Amino acid sequence: MDRLGAALGLAPGALWVKRDDCTGLAGGGNKARKLEYLCAEAIADGCDTLVTGGGRQSNHVRMTVAAANRLGLGCTVVLAGGRPSRPTGNVLLDHLLGADIVWVDDAGYYATETAIDDTCARLRADGRRPYAMPIGGASVTGALGYVAAADELVGQLPDVDLVVTADGSGGTHAGLVAGLGDHERVLGVDVGTRPDLAERVPEKAAEIAARAGRPEPTRRLQLDRDHFGAGYGAPTDASREGLDLAARCEGLVLDPVYTGKAMAGLIAAARRGDLAGRRIVFLHTGGMPALFANAYADWIAGPRGE
Repeated sequence: MDRLGAALGLAPGALWVKRDDCTGLAGGGNKARKLEYLCAEAIADGCDTLVTGGGRQSNHVRMTVAAANRLGLGCTVVLAGGRPSRPTGNVLLDHLLGADIVWVDDAGYYATETAIDDTCARLRADGRRPYAMPIGGASVTGALGYVAAADELVGQLPDVDLVVTADGSGGTHAGLVAGLGDHERVLGVDVGTRPDLAERVPEKAAEIAARAGRPEPTRRLQLDRDHFGAGYGAPTDASREGLDLAARCEGLVLDPVYTGKAMAGLIAAARRGDLAGRRIVFLHTGGMPALFANAYADWIAGPRGE
């Protein structure tokens, strides 16, 4: 991304993008890598229904429903934030894909996880065989997809110094660290999903590395907690600048919930001089459907978008 890199004072060839938004499952996104492992485990365990959850505009939920359809499985999802008066963005796609949606009121991360467990208990009582996935697919099994992604990335760009990613539930960050073997080669930008990322990412990275037969990752966690604004899904001026720069320099469409905030973290690091002389990969984790949610329409089409 040389034009965007130049706008940030980076040398030609310094800034790259990994297009995990182009994975092809129901609009694409990074969750395809996790679902490859999670769905394999569900089938091996004899399950007939995938169960997961997240915020109203969850990309993981959308892609889990699509994966279930491809595999002939049922899918029940928990969406936090209350039923909208009109489905837009990812929720519209959830309906199109035929998700069985359980709506809960505004709930924190662990309250939503509890609702996923409660939904599994109800399905078992009804004679189903559910497979529970945590928010974001952020289990050790799911994160193995990003150990493989780290190997793929190094094969494509052997001298990569730093990968920048949005940090929601932490599984992508932890999997990349386990694959690369070094916390300081991954910068996670907290988007406000999980309150205890700083504790969970190192813990999960060590577990994932052990499962994958890799050494325990070295050095210290790199986590930017300055860019989630008022909370998960809340727009920020910095993320809007990230969306604008990516779109207008590179024709690259980001989203306001995840990748816009990750790009805000990358921009801040570049302006501090933290990225000088390094080769950086921005992991595009997807999320375009959220741009079409009612909550962001006026924000995108406002004065800066005219």
